[in-house]
Amino acid sequence: MTLLSYAKAMNRALADALEADPAVCVFGEDVGAGLAGLTPGLQQRFGAQRVVDTPLSEQAFTSAGIGAALAGMRPVIELQIPSLLFLVFEQLANQAHKFSLMTGGQAGVPLTVVVPGSGSRSGWAGQHSDHPYGLFAHVGIKTLVPATPTDAYGLLSSAIADDDPVVLFAPAGALGVREDVTAPLSPVPLGAARTHRSGTDVTVVAVGHLVHQALAVAAELAGEVSVEVLDPRTLYPFDRAALLASLGRTGRLVVLDDSNRFAGFAAEVLAIACEEGRLLAPPRRVTRPDGAVLPFALGLDRALQPDGEQLREAIRAVLK
Repeated sequence: MTLLSYAKAMNRALADALEADPAVCVFGEDVGAGLAGLTPGLQQRFGAQRVVDTPLSEQAFTSAGIGAALAGMRPVIELQIPSLLFLVFEQLANQAHKFSLMTGGQAGVPLTVVVPGSGSRSGWAGQHSDHPYGLFAHVGIKTLVPATPTDAYGLLSSAIADDDPVVLFAPAGALGVREDVTAPLSPVPLGAARTHRSGTDVTVVAVGHLVHQALAVAAELAGEVSVEVLDPRTLYPFDRAALLASLGRTGRLVVLDDSNRFAGFAAEVLAIACEEGRLLAPPRRVTRPDGAVLPFALGLDRALQPDGEQLREAIRAVLK
């Protein structure tokens, strides 16, 4: 049995991929020093030609990564906070994502973008606190948000091996999570959800670090309600079958999602449930508010983020 942290699991996935395939390389700011906690020791082990410290220009090294992918490499780009994705959305959504389709499969972009940070990290203010995974799912880019160390290892391994662009969010609220690992680490298939807790009264779909809040609330309410906790892991492609199977057991749905409410990921899950599922009560979602911009003031910051109290209220509401 080994106690493995989320950040160490991602570090191990990167090391294993670099070891197994000489086409794998890493680009990013301060990746040599491992400043974000995901790449310590990799540059010393694999060299500065494969673990490349870049200038302070996300647009430049994202474009370099796309070019390297087109040339046959399998680059991993590290962006230190999710808000930086706004700088490179054009390169990812309009270029990397479309090359294969526009060339009839003649050109592929096996690029992985890893984004640690945000998601329950307080005090980072408006331009460092966004969680825009819904944007990438919306345009059809494979979008991953692992909640546990084993899933972080497995999904990152699968992302690097995938022939399409993949964006993996590693929420700050999950980076310190530790897990007892009793079996060898292995890839996790993209598009497969994970049921962390079985239940019969209500399904809670929780994204990323919020899985742990959902499990805590489910345990707290165990005497009055049986809560099933479903972790999509892959937001796009989404595991519709797992959601519908869960709703077949419970008939009620709450979605816990650390992104903005309007046109967000939670809204899509509710739409699938309403269109294709069997519901005994109107579904609920617990999210950031519409158009939320998190302020620097800690009290206001925390008030805008979804939490366990809001989830408890939503669960009780769908049971009425």
